[in-house]
Amino acid sequence: MAEECLRSGMEIERVFVAQSYARPLPFEDALLTTVSDDVFRFLSDEKTPQGVLCRVKLPRRQLLSPRGKCLLLDGVSDPGNMGAIIRCANAAGYEEIYLTEDCTDPYSPKSVRASMSGVFFTKLHFGSREEILETLKEIPLFVADMGGENLFSFHPPKVFALAIGNEANGVSEEVRKAANTTVAIPMKSTQESLNAAVSAGIAMYLLAKEEFLE
Repeated sequence: MAEECLRSGMEIERVFVAQSYARPLPFEDALLTTVSDDVFRFLSDEKTPQGVLCRVKLPRRQLLSPRGKCLLLDGVSDPGNMGAIIRCANAAGYEEIYLTEDCTDPYSPKSVRASMSGVFFTKLHFGSREEILETLKEIPLFVADMGGENLFSFHPPKVFALAIGNEANGVSEEVRKAANTTVAIPMKSTQESLNAAVSAGIAMYLLAKEEFLE
C-alpha cells in the first residue's frame, strides 16, 4: 500500500521504516526515517505491522460536480464498510465519492486498510447533505434501497450519482426526497437485507455493466 500511495501521486511527508525491514523501498532517502522495531510497533496500530508506515498529507478539494458516475455516501458509519466501498468504487470506475458529515472517517487506519489502496485513487469530497445535494443537483441521483426498480433491468445514463445509506437506517430523508429513482437488488424472501458494502459493490457493478461489456 505504501508503494501504491507513492504511485497515486499523493504527497508523502515522511516514511518510517522498522529496523528489521530488509526489502528495498522506492522512496527518496530524504523521506526515510529508520526506527527500532519497538518504536515502530508504538507508531503503528496494527498487531503485526509490516515495517513501513507513511505519513501522508490529506488532499483538500472543493465540492465540484462529478465528471462521470459517482457515489454519495450518506451516513456510512462502519470503517470496514467505508474502506470496502471505496475499494470497490475504485475497481468499478467510480472516481468521485461524496461523503456527508456523519460518515465515518475514510482516512482512519481501519478504513484505509480496508480500501486496499482505493483511497489513494479516488477523489473524496466532504460536505453537509445540503451542500452535496446542491452540487449534484444537475445529475440523476439513484438511491439504493428496498422496493425500488430491479437493478438487473435498470439502464442508467453515463453520468449519475448512486446514494448508499447508513447501515442501520438507510438513506436520509433529505437524500431520498432529492433522488430521481430508487433501485434495488432482488433477494429471496428468506433474506431481509445485505451488508452495506456488499450491496454497494453489487449496485456499482450492475449500474456500470455496459462499460465492462464494451
